[in-house]
Amino acid sequence: MARDSRCRSLRQGLLYLLFVQLSLVSAQVAEIEKASNDSLLWGPYRPNLYFGVRPRIPKSLMGGLLWARVEDYNGVQHNFRHTCEQHELDGYGWDEYDVRTGGRQTIHDPANRIDITTEFIKFPGGQHGGSWGVRIKGTPREDASADLKTTVVWYNTLEGLGSLEAEGDDEETGAEGDIVLKGQTLELGDFEVKVTEGKGEHPQTGHPSYQEKPLDRTLVHSVQVPNEALWQTKAVLFAQLKSEIDQLLPKYGEENPPPPAQLYTILHKPGRGNLHMVQKVFEGPFEFDVLFSSASAPKPIKSEDLTTQIKSVTSGIATRFTEIFKPQPPFLKERYEEFSKSLFSNLIGGVGYFYGDSRVDRSYDPAYEEDNEGFWEDAAEARGRNAAQFEGPSELFTSIPSRPFFPRGFLWDEGFHLLPVIDWDVDLTLDIIKSWFNLMDEDGWIAREQILGAEARSKVPPEFQVQYPHYANPPTLFMVLTSFLDKLDAVKSDTSNQKVLAEKSYYMQLVNREAALQYLRTLYPLLKRHYFWFRKTQAGDIKSYDREAFSTKEGYRWRGRTPQHILTSGLDDYPRAQPPHPGELHLDLISWIGMMTKSIKRIAVYLDEQDDAAEFAKHEEAITRNLDDLHWSEKEKLYCDATIDDYEENKLVCHKGYISLFPFLTGLVAKDSPKLGAILDLIGDAEELWSDHGLRSLSKSDEFYHTDEDYWRGPIWINMNYLAVEQLLKVAQGKGPHQARAKTLYSDLRKNLVHTVYESWKETGFAWEQYNPETGKGQRTQHFTGWTSLVVKIMSMPDLEGGRVRDEL
Repeated sequence: MARDSRCRSLRQGLLYLLFVQLSLVSAQVAEIEKASNDSLLWGPYRPNLYFGVRPRIPKSLMGGLLWARVEDYNGVQHNFRHTCEQHELDGYGWDEYDVRTGGRQTIHDPANRIDITTEFIKFPGGQHGGSWGVRIKGTPREDASADLKTTVVWYNTLEGLGSLEAEGDDEETGAEGDIVLKGQTLELGDFEVKVTEGKGEHPQTGHPSYQEKPLDRTLVHSVQVPNEALWQTKAVLFAQLKSEIDQLLPKYGEENPPPPAQLYTILHKPGRGNLHMVQKVFEGPFEFDVLFSSASAPKPIKSEDLTTQIKSVTSGIATRFTEIFKPQPPFLKERYEEFSKSLFSNLIGGVGYFYGDSRVDRSYDPAYEEDNEGFWEDAAEARGRNAAQFEGPSELFTSIPSRPFFPRGFLWDEGFHLLPVIDWDVDLTLDIIKSWFNLMDEDGWIAREQILGAEARSKVPPEFQVQYPHYANPPTLFMVLTSFLDKLDAVKSDTSNQKVLAEKSYYMQLVNREAALQYLRTLYPLLKRHYFWFRKTQAGDIKSYDREAFSTKEGYRWRGRTPQHILTSGLDDYPRAQPPHPGELHLDLISWIGMMTKSIKRIAVYLDEQDDAAEFAKHEEAITRNLDDLHWSEKEKLYCDATIDDYEENKLVCHKGYISLFPFLTGLVAKDSPKLGAILDLIGDAEELWSDHGLRSLSKSDEFYHTDEDYWRGPIWINMNYLAVEQLLKVAQGKGPHQARAKTLYSDLRKNLVHTVYESWKETGFAWEQYNPETGKGQRTQHFTGWTSLVVKIMSMPDLEGGRVRDEL
């Protein structure tokens, strides 16, 4: 009896200790999440604007900047800057930026003859995510007149519950000194926004209208507009300017109109509202600050605080960047470090917070079968019925491919984006991954393109807005989770890693292993759901055709195919089998699922999910075997897509290019594989994929090289080249029969890629979506600081040539 009592007491004691331990872990995780959320609350999370700021709160306070040269009557409307657009500036972007502290952006505006600098800085502290400030400077360009006149408008909007009021009188002549907006919301508490008087001269027009509205004063216009119009501030501003013009012109006559600087001004009417526009008119250079102070912060911030913090943040970013991404030989001369810092800063400076509804068509529910031979025509007919419904709203925290052209979330792009970001800020990366997986529906589907809300839809043609729940996209986020596990392993084996321990604000979930495991445990069910959704909806047909393979299950086919495109694959117009056939098997897709299988198996091992790990191991073996059985052409000595011919027999369709390399690019080809030699031959052949500027997407010997849209039919893409460089490095650093060959290819390809992106950046001021394999020139989308920024990681990879700097660099 006493023994039973002691056993019960022991069990109770152990259970109590376990409960205490779990409670401590939960408390630590909660503390980490709160600290991370506070430091990430505010940011320039409106990357579609040249400068816009908002918190990661669905309906809240937002701010933005507009400006224009006001020296003539004709060009003002056209040259008012607000949203990022292609081909209207000489260059713009973050020179240096850290999402937790801030940074500096430079904007070169030739039409307005001015360069604008925005220095955004965060101030931690308080219960509501801290405070922030932005210093806005204007510097006339060399071709500007000595008395260049610029009008600048800062605005704040407030969506949802709360209040926002501009203090001051409503005298039409304008306000002197600083402008203060007072506000409060449930999430932000009480706060104020101060627009300082700033520095700079103001035009003295000499026109009679000047007495009514002197330009050495600040104009504030407060108005209440419908919530759906808040993002259209530029249109609201133009309407207000037109209203004023309509009154001024009749008053003075067309023979004596007010000069442009005077004419294009708003009515001074401060007060309550959900939109407040603050206008200043300068002559020559100027500078002013916008200071957001949370009432729960230790003290309101001042311009002097902003000056001090700008220096501190700039110095801190430079030091960290050198430690993490310093270019390695042969990239030590010229402006390589500046170039690297610029590309990475624009990648991380392109992180945005998006909230809104999206268009989804669930009417064609069984469409993933696509099992008849005219399936694409049936799909087109179904889309023509326009059965899309609005779903949501949803929220997403993500980086973007391009601020002017693709200012929204793309699923397969994001995995590539986060590969450099995780080296800089692990906790930010994990937060973004969690945000993406929180978008998943009950079946396990995540829309490949996130177009959330009317503002996001304004940048997308209607035919591309609707998302379909049987459409997949490459699961690149699993690559980032693998990188996270690599870092966890490195920290575990090196507890003296002082850099990690000293920078807990970036690596808290590496320092605290229990927090990392808790993150993986929370995410794991979503990863499994997504994994099995992929296997179900993108399954290919092996059994119905005369195909010999190790497994009758491990074959896959992208849904959403048309004769000319597989947009869902990401490689839109890459040549595939013609005509499309429901018996197709796509090499890139089975490779992606193989990579995903390896990643989720490793996570299952980490979490001691033994049964799952065993199941994933079986899938991995079957995929590896089926790659050879279903996709290897002994005749061509390369991997290929498969289809069914007119005689209902299996047929390989071989177009040498990125598709051919996929088993290698996704890490599924062992360094001692008998097929690796042929893969390296294809990579290094100048008559096929190799060029002086990187690997071509399609062989120059292919009949479709540079044809039709020529999107993935020859041009060089940095994301796929990065995967090639990464795998070549692994082979070069390991023992095997191809080590020496891989070392040469790695060194030369690394040099070619960096040189190509760098030279184009020097010439144009931009990173580009793709590069011409003949000339190396950047082409297609401008300011493509998404996966092209992977060149930052390529530069920081080891030099395997002993540090020898080549003459051509």
